[in-house]
Amino acid sequence: MTNSVTRCIGLSLGADLCWPICYEEILKRLDLQIPLNGQTVSFATERVTIEPFSLTQPCRYDVVVDRLTHWYHTSREWIKKAIVMDDLYVFNNPWSIQSNEKHTTYCAMAKLGLPIPETWLIPPKDYEPTNDLQVTLERYARLFDLGEIGRKIGYPMYMKPYDGGAWRGVSRIDDEQTLRSAYDQSGKNIMHLQKGVDNFDLFVRCLGLGPQFHIIKYDPAAPLHDRYTMARDFLSPDEAQALRDMTLTINSFFGWDFNSCEAIRKDGQWYLIDFANACPDSQVTSLHFHFPWLVMANLRWSIYVAATKKKFRKTLDWEPYYDVLARESTFDKRLQGYAAIGHQRMETEAFQDFCQRHLGHLDQIAREFFASEDAYRAIRLKVEALYPPHEIDAFTQLFFERVQQWFSA
Repeated sequence: MTNSVTRCIGLSLGADLCWPICYEEILKRLDLQIPLNGQTVSFATERVTIEPFSLTQPCRYDVVVDRLTHWYHTSREWIKKAIVMDDLYVFNNPWSIQSNEKHTTYCAMAKLGLPIPETWLIPPKDYEPTNDLQVTLERYARLFDLGEIGRKIGYPMYMKPYDGGAWRGVSRIDDEQTLRSAYDQSGKNIMHLQKGVDNFDLFVRCLGLGPQFHIIKYDPAAPLHDRYTMARDFLSPDEAQALRDMTLTINSFFGWDFNSCEAIRKDGQWYLIDFANACPDSQVTSLHFHFPWLVMANLRWSIYVAATKKKFRKTLDWEPYYDVLARESTFDKRLQGYAAIGHQRMETEAFQDFCQRHLGHLDQIAREFFASEDAYRAIRLKVEALYPPHEIDAFTQLFFERVQQWFSA
């Protein structure tokens, strides 16, 4: 005789509209009753609310899909409490998101030998006044020649905040005059200068969600709704595997279940330019054609984690990666070793077996849902939040049609 248990999946949301509706409706239509370890496991989902909480208050969720704690501190502190006190599993590790800004990620991956363009950090142009600021600067701050740094890095380059986020404060720098002007306007921000990769032949974003990866050809010059292109078969199998392995290395190193990695190819060489994106764009208005992949990947990973009660890794433990670095002499061997650690931490084989056994009908259920009026309404809600009234009908229809194309591609 088996016991029936219900696993509760919490959605910690900000401005998200479209994907949570799709996620919730498909989960309901799946109507899962999974036999596992002598139990019959079903699933419920609930949106996490923001309210006062006791540090000893029990947590009713088995896993939380977090889209909020990167900027909303109350939710972040509740999630940290629930991990420590209640062994909650969360996408993504909140301490890692809080502490490992883009600067740290560049350093860490450069240490492992991943292809990071030349990057410098420069002191801020201005400072927030504090009691000891002036004496500290007088004693220890050294004058520097910004033009000389520019010449060492080489043009073009990009100036961007060391902690990044949503293309905030990013400037393309083509000469010394532009460099000095951009620095003068950077205010109190600590900035990176990163060598640009000009005349590249391919720009991609690799989405990673657990041990699932999806590589999209990206066009940064296109309008927002066309930047994620619908191109297919633009990579060789070896290139695609290398990008998946690099994304897996980044995500498992920093404890991120869901992240995206931007990479540029020039003369056959990949350069990783932005990969600390632990709250990637998940909206149908930008992903369109790729939106079903995101929703289904999110469902698979969260269901697996909730069903199996996967243990949350509270600490990051970087030493195994450094052991590979010391042991292997070539980048290819090192990358294979890093990826092997990632697969172990993500439980890739067990996850794939679980999906084959219990989620084989997800594609068909998703296909039926995304062709439905419920999906159309979810898409329209997001379009209404972003587009002017006279464009709502046209863009709703455009995104709805592109979503259908995913299943026939």
